[in-house]
Amino acid sequence: MRFEPGRSIVHRNVRRGRIGWVRPARVVSDDDRGLLLWISRGSAVASEVTAAGLGMRAVPFAEWVVSSYRLATGRWQGPPLLKFLPTGAAHSVWWFRDEQERFAHWYVNLEEPGVRWDDGDLAGVDVVDQDLDVLVRPDRGWQWKDEDEFTERLDFPEHYWVADEKAVRAEGERVIALAEAGEFPFDGTWCDFEPPPGWAAPQELPPGWDRPPVR
Repeated sequence: MRFEPGRSIVHRNVRRGRIGWVRPARVVSDDDRGLLLWISRGSAVASEVTAAGLGMRAVPFAEWVVSSYRLATGRWQGPPLLKFLPTGAAHSVWWFRDEQERFAHWYVNLEEPGVRWDDGDLAGVDVVDQDLDVLVRPDRGWQWKDEDEFTERLDFPEHYWVADEKAVRAEGERVIALAEAGEFPFDGTWCDFEPPPGWAAPQELPPGWDRPPVR
């Protein structure tokens, strides 16, 4: 299925059948290359926390896996984001902006290919974030991100949602090669994107945002 440009959907991360986070997004485009989404600063979001209200990155993974969980709502405090999910690829590429909302860098989020769903009134794409990431600077220099978290969680295969460490790293290396060569999408495409004036940040998550994941 494809989503119409301008449609509001939800972009969700799924961890072993549980929702990890939810971000409402607008569809910029959806074509053979993939799905391009826009997330506004201040959008209503949700993320999984422990009963004490701590996010996964705030506690050791050994503690996280034995905790009880709930989904807490809040606001997207990060910069406005473009997210590109290439068709069939095990990653997405995010365009980060600085405080003046100018392009700052790319962020390669390694993840399983997204699974789309459409309930009519609400649609979305669910991914499994594989935690290891790559930051790509405007000069195409790069560095791995979150290697410590990735390595820590691999020690808990009965709980972790990443089954093949080598495949995740191989995908990262493949995208790094694209970035070093300045090939799409690291060729300047969408670096100057501006959303339409009517795309205000959603103040509430849409009904059905917490429907059971499709994977």
